[in-house]
Amino acid sequence: MTGNGIAEALESKGHRVTRIDMGRDVAARIAEAAPDVVFNALHGVPGEDGTVQGMLDLMGIPYTHSGVATSVIAIDKQLTKQALVPHGIPMPGGHIVASEELYKRDPLPRPYVLKPVNEGSSVGVAIITEDSNVGNPIARGAEGPWQEFTELLAEPFIKGRELTTAVIDGPDGPRALGVTELIIESGFYDYEHKYTDGCTQHVCPANIPADIAALCESYAIRAHQLLGCHGASRTDYRWDDEAGEAGLFVLETNTQPGMTPLSLVPEQAKHAGIDYADLAEMIVHEALRIHGAANAGPAAPAKQTGGTDGAD
Repeated sequence: MTGNGIAEALESKGHRVTRIDMGRDVAARIAEAAPDVVFNALHGVPGEDGTVQGMLDLMGIPYTHSGVATSVIAIDKQLTKQALVPHGIPMPGGHIVASEELYKRDPLPRPYVLKPVNEGSSVGVAIITEDSNVGNPIARGAEGPWQEFTELLAEPFIKGRELTTAVIDGPDGPRALGVTELIIESGFYDYEHKYTDGCTQHVCPANIPADIAALCESYAIRAHQLLGCHGASRTDYRWDDEAGEAGLFVLETNTQPGMTPLSLVPEQAKHAGIDYADLAEMIVHEALRIHGAANAGPAAPAKQTGGTDGAD
């Protein structure tokens, strides 16, 4: 959905686009297309964790969004904490636990959250409460991420509201696009709520105090810079509104946020006066700028490229 949306948007701006679906022959297909730039429209592993980025670096082909090191760190929630928390960005505590240990005892007092260390789109996230239908401790046969992953990140559950802030790069540096609140009738902002129309209400801009909105934007820009993100990123929060500023916690920063019709970044961009096609083109231009700067000599100008063939 992201790939098709981006391809149509870039074609509407006059660019020639080659659509490539991810497969084992992806390197050969990209080489055959010989694009000026690849628009990486993949989410999660292996498109957002540094794998595809490393392949494209070896091929010498510019690509959108963040590079290898940033992708490796940002998709790993524990590494992200090590990068952000020392710089004053609050994130939930917790620790990595072997799934086998969950059958013996709870790693944290309930309620708590279990999530894969390096997945995207809220895949494999479980909230364990006193009345969760998984047993206490968790039963070996209970359905959950412990059956799919050998290790999980256990974090204390933060009550309150779901907020998110998108950041895009521009000529003057990274810019926060605003704050959206995600209102869910039941459960949390999981894979189904993210990609099913009607499951989640998006309130943009969020109806929150000005100081909380400013803090969300500040944290998002700082996370974008500290992690070394490029193009676009999206930082997600839980906010305990009873605790004010002390109740705001960063959950993660997404280096390749969704660009589907239901996605949050295009929605915030539209509210900020940037339409979908212009947003797609801005991300492509940033990729070409970064690649040109990286390959220019000390006194040479950044490489200028005309039309763009994008492989999603």
